[in-house]
Amino acid sequence: MSSRRILDIELLRGVAVLGVLVHHLQSMPFPGGLPGFESGSEYGQFWWGVDLFFVISGFVIARGLIPLLRGCQTPQAFWREIRDFWIRRAFRLLPSAWLWLLLMLSGVLLFNHSGAFGTVQANLQATLAGFLQFANFRFAESFMHFEYGTSFVYWSLSLEEQFYLLLPLLILVCRKRLVWVLLALVAVQLFTWRSALLMSIRTDALALGVLLAMWSSRPSYLVWEPRLLSRRWAGPLMLIGVAAVLSVMASPPFNLASYRIGVLALLCAVLVWIASYNRDYLLPKGKLKQLLVWLGARSYGIYLIHIPAFFAVREGWFRFAPGGSQDVATQPVLALFCALSLIVLLSELNYRFIELPMRNQGARLVQRLRASRSALPSSGVTSC
Repeated sequence: MSSRRILDIELLRGVAVLGVLVHHLQSMPFPGGLPGFESGSEYGQFWWGVDLFFVISGFVIARGLIPLLRGCQTPQAFWREIRDFWIRRAFRLLPSAWLWLLLMLSGVLLFNHSGAFGTVQANLQATLAGFLQFANFRFAESFMHFEYGTSFVYWSLSLEEQFYLLLPLLILVCRKRLVWVLLALVAVQLFTWRSALLMSIRTDALALGVLLAMWSSRPSYLVWEPRLLSRRWAGPLMLIGVAAVLSVMASPPFNLASYRIGVLALLCAVLVWIASYNRDYLLPKGKLKQLLVWLGARSYGIYLIHIPAFFAVREGWFRFAPGGSQDVATQPVLALFCALSLIVLLSELNYRFIELPMRNQGARLVQRLRASRSALPSSGVTSC
């Protein structure tokens, strides 16, 4: 399968990160909140953006990794590919994640007169959980019980890191039975009541993404291409319609539905399936698509940065505005504008000076390791 960039997947990343932003604005960390946002959350919520991220991750990772691993003829070649995959993932994700963990902890210690960043103890524990990739388990333990800390969004990053570690091993163990194992994993979770712990380790969306990637290499994938969506407005209406259903199902009236999370994962998988053909089915070329693709390319940084940016604006208002926090309550739109501007600026800087350089550094390290391996005397080992 080609490893070329799929712009329609980047578009969905943009949609996903916007969903997360709107969800956190519904419980805006500024006094006063935004007019209409809290009342609107009764009818629709947007935390399903995280599930969309999970499906995208499963699809993108499996699309490149599974063909590589299945092409390996020896255990040595298999483990070499896994090593290279883990190195690339580590350089892609960890530098930004660790940087913002440290910056948030610095905010707690040095820029926290209003208490916006929370307590030192909670944030020390949250930082440790983020560094060691068990933030999802801490999130489940703390949910509705005690303060997590500013870096609470790291629960989903930890789940994805665990997925990156385990997926190659699952491929090795399951081999030709991988499809059935993943289907069983999705089916079991579809009607399972999600406790806080199961919400923090939900793998049905990730598994659906992997299944989509595996299907994309089969002839039937082309047969089922949704060509009807090439008609004018059909694709955008599909995108808006699915997003609306996702938002309604994420709202309080469905809180007690055991099937809710499973259905959200399936609907997100539908969007990723449509986007995977990369034929502008969801949104035609234009300024709006360019904006969403731009957001998608920087979605990782936006996801890491948006909460500390909200809290930094709240702290800044507390310190420097004449009326302190009360000014935020009377000027929430201005506060939001400042927060969004800060998010855009910092995510762009993070993308240019952290994400891209470290991603390239990881790729160069893999190339050096491969070159050093190929320079060794031939041992008769067959590579991938």
